[in-house]
Amino acid sequence: MAEKGFVSAVIVAAGSSRRMGGVNKLLLKIKGREVLSRTVEAFEKSSDINEIIIAARAEDIEDFSALLAEYKKIKCIVPGGETRQKSVAAAVAMCSEQSAMLAIHDGARPLVSQDIISRTVDAAFEFGGAACGVRVKDTIKVTDSNSLITDTPDRSTLWAVHTPQCFDKAMYERCVESLGEKAKDMTDDCRLVEICGGTVKMIEGSYSNIKITTVEDIPMAESLLGDE
Repeated sequence: MAEKGFVSAVIVAAGSSRRMGGVNKLLLKIKGREVLSRTVEAFEKSSDINEIIIAARAEDIEDFSALLAEYKKIKCIVPGGETRQKSVAAAVAMCSEQSAMLAIHDGARPLVSQDIISRTVDAAFEFGGAACGVRVKDTIKVTDSNSLITDTPDRSTLWAVHTPQCFDKAMYERCVESLGEKAKDMTDDCRLVEICGGTVKMIEGSYSNIKITTVEDIPMAESLLGDE
């Protein structure tokens, strides 16, 4: 295992919540606590994380700052961009000079565990990049433009990728620079590193590490938390 260095958590919280009808899903409550607060707390408590930078919509920064005032690892909350990748870039630009590793996480994944954070960070220090996820349970079909099946991939090789996704900071920045404008439209940080030839290790995560996307996900998250 490679020696660990300084880890910056980048929490992406700049989405428009379109599928929530304009309601900011990060401020919805799961058992009395806001989604974003639960997400940030997971990284605040992690011994692997040294600082937290949050990318948010400009109009949400004041509310988020008040909500998250208790968390000491937050370095800053920065305005995000019109794409996920631009939001990540804005946050990465504010990481501390000594930062060696990025742990990029969706603000809408509030149930991420300490164990998942730790194992993903560990793997990233060993391989240069790592992402948590779960193995696909269903048989997947590939279709053409007419929805006719053209292929059935081997399910044993397929994963549904989650976050955190962790990368050597210098490598990640080189990938962004190399791809230029192409980088801004990518919805997944692993893809950016893949295209540049980087190595990303998949880490077994948890099916409970859900992303809050619609209103129906709130009772599901509450159920997964059980009697916390």
